[in-house]
Amino acid sequence: MRSILLNVFAVLFTVLSVNAQTKVFYVELVKGAEISGLPIQEYKQSLENNSGEKLVIYPSVELQEITGVGGAFNEIGGIALMSLSEKSRENVMANIFSEDGAQFSVCRTAIGASDFGVNAYSYSEVSGDYKMKHFSIKREKKSVIPYLKLAKKYNPNMTLFASPWSPPGWMKYSGLMDQGDKTPHKNHLKEEPKIYKAYALYFAKYVKAYAKEGIVVDKLLIQNETDIHTKYPSNVMPPKQMYTLVTDYIRPQFEKNKLKTEIWAGTFRTAGALDALEFAGNKTYLNAVDGIGIQYTKARFINDMNLLVKDTPTMHTEGNCYNGKNTVEQAFKRLGEVASYINNGIPNYCYWNMILDETGNSGWGWRQNSLINIDGKKQEVTYNPDYAVIALLSKYMQPGAKRIASYARETLISVKKDGKVYLFVQNESNKEKNYSCVVKGETVTTATVPANSVAVIVY
Repeated sequence: MRSILLNVFAVLFTVLSVNAQTKVFYVELVKGAEISGLPIQEYKQSLENNSGEKLVIYPSVELQEITGVGGAFNEIGGIALMSLSEKSRENVMANIFSEDGAQFSVCRTAIGASDFGVNAYSYSEVSGDYKMKHFSIKREKKSVIPYLKLAKKYNPNMTLFASPWSPPGWMKYSGLMDQGDKTPHKNHLKEEPKIYKAYALYFAKYVKAYAKEGIVVDKLLIQNETDIHTKYPSNVMPPKQMYTLVTDYIRPQFEKNKLKTEIWAGTFRTAGALDALEFAGNKTYLNAVDGIGIQYTKARFINDMNLLVKDTPTMHTEGNCYNGKNTVEQAFKRLGEVASYINNGIPNYCYWNMILDETGNSGWGWRQNSLINIDGKKQEVTYNPDYAVIALLSKYMQPGAKRIASYARETLISVKKDGKVYLFVQNESNKEKNYSCVVKGETVTTATVPANSVAVIVY
């Protein structure tokens, strides 16, 4: 009996000791409540053993290495940011990118206009300029490039990937970057060697021009959303054409210019077609690229793709854009969205628009969510509920972390780094919720998560 009691006390002492070191950081999501630029708070824990919902953790079972969390730069966001006073502008970017802030680490930018450019533009506006004599990024020096430079200032280790929404209009059968919904049969890159060669040169000049500005483009993804004709800039590109463009034109051009930028397939989605699986299922295509980027992809297709790509790297390229309402309900869906990629083997998550103006409108008149809205006239910065959630995930899911195996009856992301375990959960109820962290059948720690929150348990 004495031996049993000693064992019980030993286990209890161990749990209490770990509880003393266990911390909970959270962001609160309540309708009507203002979101801070530094929204993460610590929730003080009791040393009592408050058992609750089981989180079963396998720290020794390591899965993919995390490359980070981030968001996308765009022209409208850059203009909004530059409309602020220098002090406010610096504060916003410090909140997003600095070590004291959310520390975003994997971000995206558009090559030319995305749907959140003011209007359609490319760096080659002179028709038939096959030698790119008139190539220019001058337009982006007013907003996009200063936006990127500020991000790099606060997180020099941020990695950047880039993709076009459309080639320059003169390279397409339609002659236009946008309005692909009106002439879908012409919304394609011309299948001509001289066009392919010019487009490869266009990409190389883009990478070099950005490098001259002090901005390294780490990855080039050939075409955003390869399967859709839209009123905003778009270009449908079948896997075979993408393969030809990469193998015979882009890679030789990059090698000629000694560019180290990786060349990736995508960005693919599975909403309209399964181009990602068609590309990944062809070994010849797959061997031509350094990785594959996906967005708006259901878990089933992520798993299918993982079976096909094997050792070829993958990445997430764009989060759900929603409708610009920026609600608490939408923010509570973010953990599940991120989990659908991370828990299925993807190493990162990239939110869409980090910053928009006060309207949230694109250049083509539709609204989408953003982490932050800026009203330049009023000099007002609004941090949205999505910002709070993505900031928490980024802060505690830094590059180099390893996902570990885990099980729970609710959404859970589990990673470890530098000897600590990070468990991401959420509590949408109006009261506290207790958790028990279990390893090999033993409760190693307990934690309490506050009401109306997304949180990370750290032990």
